[in-house]
Amino acid sequence: MPEFAYTARSVQGQDSSGVISAGSRREAIALLAEKSLFPLQVEAQAAPGERKLRLPWQRRVKSEVLADTFTQLSDLLSNGVPLLESLDILGQQCIDERLGEVLLDVRKQVADGTGLDTSLASHPHVFSPLSVSMVRAGLEGAFLEEALERIASFLRKQETLRMKIIGSMTYPAILAVVGVGVTVFLVMFVVPMFQDFFDRLERSGTGLPLVTVVLVGSSQFLVRYGLFVAAAVVGVVVLVRKWMVTATGRALCDRWKLKIPIAGRIFHDAAVARLCRVLGTLLRNGVPLLTALRISSESTGNQLLQKAVLESVETVSSGDSLSRPLAASGLIPPQIMAMIRIAEEANTLDEVLVRIADRIDERIERQLDIMVRMVEPMMLLVIGSMVLFIIVGILLPVFDLNASIG
Repeated sequence: MPEFAYTARSVQGQDSSGVISAGSRREAIALLAEKSLFPLQVEAQAAPGERKLRLPWQRRVKSEVLADTFTQLSDLLSNGVPLLESLDILGQQCIDERLGEVLLDVRKQVADGTGLDTSLASHPHVFSPLSVSMVRAGLEGAFLEEALERIASFLRKQETLRMKIIGSMTYPAILAVVGVGVTVFLVMFVVPMFQDFFDRLERSGTGLPLVTVVLVGSSQFLVRYGLFVAAAVVGVVVLVRKWMVTATGRALCDRWKLKIPIAGRIFHDAAVARLCRVLGTLLRNGVPLLTALRISSESTGNQLLQKAVLESVETVSSGDSLSRPLAASGLIPPQIMAMIRIAEEANTLDEVLVRIADRIDERIERQLDIMVRMVEPMMLLVIGSMVLFIIVGILLPVFDLNASIG
């Protein structure tokens, strides 16, 4: 009998994972329901010979292609095409082969009784948590077509912003690569050419300046252990990436990201903007506040803010206002909290939240532009300092020798 790996949530809200034997995916979901477990992800386990190797550097699906797919799915559904048939059409005609396979798998899961949001969530390398949250909201509030359009719009906006950043960072990136390459070349190949000269100075009793001693020591270390250093750096990067996937790693990374100068403010604003946009959209389409808070918390991209929103659910359910627990978390700027507080009193929370998200997005673009402009001179300064250090380390003994001879 086939086996299915599952991740499910209990009535108490605790997540659990395991393997269950069932004749089909639908039967596996039914068995989990009998155990009072809500399935979040149910995947058939392939036989050892059927497993596909997924390389860590495998190409991701382009945001532009995803946006077009969501738009086409929205158009098909709006024109009365059933969901299964729409997914089948998109999967067979998709220009991206990998996305086509994913859509056909999503279609198969939906046909087996899995919700569209859960089916999309089973492919986290393709569909972001925000996309899954918006689809879940569309299903909850019966505005799936609009939710798909909003996802497409968000993805296009993010892609435009990403291309702008890439275009602005191209020159600093080239400077960094060339600068590091030149520095390593000078330290490993040019400095050793002066080793005999430095040795003669030491034997003559003249001695070497501290800068030259540090430079020569660094050169000898890199020549002898350069490969080991490179391997160690690669190993550390791999271990850190694996650690960042864990719950503890994600929480610490989210906390550290908010403390990074300039960039931390951008990360914080982006999380708040996503929360406000998704929450406002849900409320505008009639989704109850408590349900909207739970769904929008998953779209923040920051576990600290997500935890604060989930804690506010308990406070709001007891009759308190939304602004009070959010303000107590300290993660929402005071001016935004003032707008939310007034919007609650005026019963215009949905409209105000969307406007807040728009304004924050505009501010993020300005902050990104400032950050990118600061990177270029800083990069030039760092590279110039490294090259100057090497030049001074090589020439200073020559100047000292000339001074002693004179």
